Amino acid sequence: MRRYIIWILLCCVNLLQAQTYQVPKREFRAAWIQCVNGQFQGVGTETMQQTLRYQLDELQKDGANAIIFQVRPACDALYQSSIEPWSHFLTGVQGKAPQPYWDPLQWMVDECHKRGMELHAWINPYRAKTKSAYPLAANHIASQHPERAFEYDGLMVLNPALQENRDYICTIVEDILNRYDVDGLHIDDYFYPYPVPGVDIPDDAQFRANSQGYTNKGDWRRHQVDLLIEQLNSTIHRVKPWVKFGISPFGIYRNQKSDPRGSKTNGLQNYDDLYADILLWIEKGWVDYNVPQLYWEMGHKAADYTELIRWWNTHASGRPLYIGEDVERTVKAVDLRIPQSHQLPAKMQLHQECKGVQGTVLWYAKVAVDNIGNYGMNLRNVYWRYPALQPLMPHLDSKAPDKVRKLKVIDMGSQQVLMWTAPKFKTWGDEATKYVVYCFKKGEDLNTADPSHIVAITTEPFYELPPTERGRYVYLVTALDRLQNESKAVKKKVKW
Repeated sequence: MRRYIIWILLCCVNLLQAQTYQVPKREFRAAWIQCVNGQFQGVGTETMQQTLRYQLDELQKDGANAIIFQVRPACDALYQSSIEPWSHFLTGVQGKAPQPYWDPLQWMVDECHKRGMELHAWINPYRAKTKSAYPLAANHIASQHPERAFEYDGLMVLNPALQENRDYICTIVEDILNRYDVDGLHIDDYFYPYPVPGVDIPDDAQFRANSQGYTNKGDWRRHQVDLLIEQLNSTIHRVKPWVKFGISPFGIYRNQKSDPRGSKTNGLQNYDDLYADILLWIEKGWVDYNVPQLYWEMGHKAADYTELIRWWNTHASGRPLYIGEDVERTVKAVDLRIPQSHQLPAKMQLHQECKGVQGTVLWYAKVAVDNIGNYGMNLRNVYWRYPALQPLMPHLDSKAPDKVRKLKVIDMGSQQVLMWTAPKFKTWGDEATKYVVYCFKKGEDLNTADPSHIVAITTEPFYELPPTERGRYVYLVTALDRLQNESKAVKKKVKW
């Protein structure tokens, strides 16, 4: 009986959220799909494709509009590369191609785009080898140039202080962009390695030999990472100006005891421990979006979620700010105000209160798909229940495409189809790549700011009208460019 009452209370909480939560029209809704946990290692082509296809289908139903897919975990590739070997985390043997042959990155680009999702290619720039015991392939960068890497607590890391390593990483990125139609290039929180007590980074001699005018080694190390971020940004937008460069840093920039502008936290720090100055990168315009990993719960003693989301909202919303959410921790933590509920409703309320927050990235795809703690169903029925356009990025492009042309309804007997022609364009920023279809009942305000009226976001220049209750409807169609600037609407009245 007690469990039944709790279930009823949870349903009431979710219903209340559904009634009060204002679903935004634009929102980044993504999930990370990682390979370093070994989930794909040696499973074979068919099994991996089945797993990925199921996850994409479920995430699409949940309302996701982007996937961040790990394609370069340790200077090896989950895609066909003439520069780096096939990944150990794909086939179990670094350098061994998958059998039957396939290209996971190309497959994911195709599958995500079919579902209207963006695909962001996630690389780890510096990590050359994880702590797993496996031999490096002959064409691995650390096999060819061992002097350009160092060992640290079982890891192998490309030395961030070497310009040849920065050039090499940018060559890898340029190769990916030239050959794959990715929507974003993403790196996570691995800059200089996470510190281990009593283990020093072996760069004393290099610092003494070439301090570049710095007297403090921490400042010198931060400068090395700054140089890579600036160069990556330049490389990405030189090759494809529309590709978004995103970074997912550790959730604490600095503690207040280290810096008055820091957060009221007491944990590892990006700036001091990983030598990553995220606020500088945002200030300089070197990143297009930022996803701090706020994996803790509300009320955490060392890193309170509420404190951190408000801190990032205040200090880092000069570029689109998305929040990295740990699904499992969220549903295992009790809401501090409503003990019968987990913390998802309260966290999503904070998202709405923090006006600089424009999206969420789930850590990680599988647990969301498994619907642990009813997380996925809450997204599907409440927080992501309407389709969403991507957040605007006016620093990359702010001009909307022209309107669609020749909008009409074709009567095909048992089916009516709304059809249109793409607008004309001259440059990549003017080209329509997707379309939004809105539906209104006769007499309703034609308000395209209300996402509840979006019935499709599609790459096709047509929309099959669903069988609905008889009446008069008004359909609006708009065009979106690569960065989802939206055109003016074209109207068509339909009578059933």
